[in-house]
Amino acid sequence: MDLKELITFQTILQEGNFSKAAAKLNYAQSTITNQVQRLEKELGIKLFKRGWDSELTASGRIFAAEIDSLIRHWNYVADQAKALQKEEIGTLRIGGLESLTEQILPKSLLRFMEHKPNVSCHFVIGNTASLSHALLQNQLDFAICGEPVDLSSYHFEPLYQERISFVAGNNHPLAAKDEIAFEELLGYPIIAGGATCLYHSQLSKQFSRYTETPFLHTVSQISAIAGFVQQIAFVGAVLESTPLPPNVVRLQVTLKEAAIPVGLLQSRNDEYLSSSKKLLMQLVKEELESIHD
Repeated sequence: MDLKELITFQTILQEGNFSKAAAKLNYAQSTITNQVQRLEKELGIKLFKRGWDSELTASGRIFAAEIDSLIRHWNYVADQAKALQKEEIGTLRIGGLESLTEQILPKSLLRFMEHKPNVSCHFVIGNTASLSHALLQNQLDFAICGEPVDLSSYHFEPLYQERISFVAGNNHPLAAKDEIAFEELLGYPIIAGGATCLYHSQLSKQFSRYTETPFLHTVSQISAIAGFVQQIAFVGAVLESTPLPPNVVRLQVTLKEAAIPVGLLQSRNDEYLSSSKKLLMQLVKEELESIHD
């Protein structure tokens, strides 16, 4: 039994007889007859009472009732098989925060390569704003980032929490203090990430609660902040996961609502999850769990 035989049978039902089915399919009528005979032989039943009007037998009527769903299922299985074959040699495009590049993404890729050696990965490192925009433009398959302000176009699965942390050079006046109230920071120049960084809205809320406005410098990459405070008497706003260079210390700042959810971000329009995509997402989750549990 093959798909051509099933489609021929379906067309005979639609057209009413063999000759019209042959004309629609651009076959000789003998081809139509041969295909029906092969189908009957493979099924072990007679489908038609022989005659011009192509009347179905009782067995033929049972088979006819299922022919549409049978062809749909055949096409579905074929499409799935083709998709699976394509996945084994395709490319995945993954977005991630800079803090994930040291351990999470490399370890996930190493494990992924063991299962999918012919699937290449393209990593895009950015902030939540740029990665969420890239998802909507179909430039990424998924991203590990913060939670967008407008979630209507996304599915967001929180995986762990980042926290705002403050750092300074070890010779900064605040470096030796055991406990520091947030308002004490406001008397010093602060360097922080820009408007698109992961913690921007949280930090802005903190600043808004005080009448005193800090003198604020910004930089597009949070990872660069530690280098500034290493050489200038700034207070730097970073993330707890940000590695620190020599002579830079974390300040013991009391800060409410410092937690920021980070998770798996997907477009709601992405209905098909390939096996490669599912696997890499699962591996990233496992690597994150191993660090944050």
